[in-house]
Amino acid sequence: MREYIPYIRDNGMDGDLLADIIGRHKTERERMMNLYERYKAAVEGVPILKRSAIKYDSFDNDSIKRIDDKVNNKLNNSFDAEIVDTKVGYLFGHPIAYHIDDDKTLEDTISQFAKRNNLEDADSEVGKKAAICGYSSRLLYIGKDGNERMKNVDPWESIILSESDISEPTYGIRYYQSTSVEKGERKTTWEAEFYDDEYTWFFRQGGKGSYELYDLQIHLFDYCPLFGIPNNEEMQGDAEKVLKLIDAYDRTFSDASNEIEQYRLAYLVLRGVGLDEEGKEELKRSGVFQLMDKEEDVSYLTKDVNGQLIEDHLNRLEMNILRFAKSVNFSDEAFGGNASGVALKFKLMALENKSIVMERKFSAALRYQFKVLCSAWAKRMDIQLDDYLDIIFRFKRNLPMNILEEAQASLQLKGIISESTRLSMLSFIDDIAHELMHMEEERSRYIDLDNIPDDESKGEKVHES
Repeated sequence: MREYIPYIRDNGMDGDLLADIIGRHKTERERMMNLYERYKAAVEGVPILKRSAIKYDSFDNDSIKRIDDKVNNKLNNSFDAEIVDTKVGYLFGHPIAYHIDDDKTLEDTISQFAKRNNLEDADSEVGKKAAICGYSSRLLYIGKDGNERMKNVDPWESIILSESDISEPTYGIRYYQSTSVEKGERKTTWEAEFYDDEYTWFFRQGGKGSYELYDLQIHLFDYCPLFGIPNNEEMQGDAEKVLKLIDAYDRTFSDASNEIEQYRLAYLVLRGVGLDEEGKEELKRSGVFQLMDKEEDVSYLTKDVNGQLIEDHLNRLEMNILRFAKSVNFSDEAFGGNASGVALKFKLMALENKSIVMERKFSAALRYQFKVLCSAWAKRMDIQLDDYLDIIFRFKRNLPMNILEEAQASLQLKGIISESTRLSMLSFIDDIAHELMHMEEERSRYIDLDNIPDDESKGEKVHES
């Protein structure tokens, strides 16, 4: 929608234009909402859960009734949720580390901002929405206490207008339904907020679907505070490419379950045996047949189901789902054996390649986030506008730890590479700067103890005794 940008730049935003932009976003909004409903395994989002029983043609003889349309199992296999959760756990299982060299003021400010806004959880959640829907959004604002705050915005409620990438927005729109109670009755209206590099414009839907401006406020940042976090360049969810394969798996699995359950409803075939009404009642009571002749037989009329064919089909579908979604099957025996670290990396390569793409997109969005925040911090503390360029974002993969192997490799690298790089290779260290600080404190303490005069150290020992 970048074609709207020159008009807005020259004329500002008005209610009719806002309604037109929101109207054009309707299809995208429905796509993302459906993907999220599917992730939650809601009935509205999963096709198999809305399936009706197949209506076969009736027999000409009304005295004979079908039984193969009586069972309609609707079994959902949430591969899409597993694909998303696997990547989110792998990429955000360890919180993102924000590292700054030689700038104590900026480091403390970011630390306070992270704690005040529960940034670890917010980063994981916004990453999850981006993996589901293709992108997610985040809004920066000044709280009532005067501190800079942030909140994640659902992607179906946000429109990012950008001349390049949604992580570098020119304008942002957030629209949502607002519910109020007036005279004991609930009233629902659509509201919208438009953000530029100076103001927040507040609109409310009026008559005939248009929007009316009712407030205008300065947001105190130098840039648009609503920005997007893309999952990839195409802004496509992780499971979107394999949804048809997942639907095929659901149908096959549900139909196979139908066949098993229909076996219980199968026709009873009596060969050479007569059964009157009295005999039927006796059969219901005792459940026993008495066969007097070897030609007599009792059996059920069932379909000949090729179980191996079904199993092979399901296995191939599962393999293709995980392959084309670039995910991992952790039930694979390769993850439970004694495979080397290199072999496991090959198994994880597709997931890692996909995660690298999101890591770079996420880093670009975080860099813009701190660019906006530094524009506010520079107004009230000793922080420069360009200090955000000094922030380093470190992502650490969430994998099972082999501490012995890591420690041995780290020991061999001591003195060859920097301490910060060496520590970053240890998966059990989350905050490298914090660890380096503790190492320096311990080193200083030991140096101080070594410099204690002999008579003082002896005096301390005598006193202790």
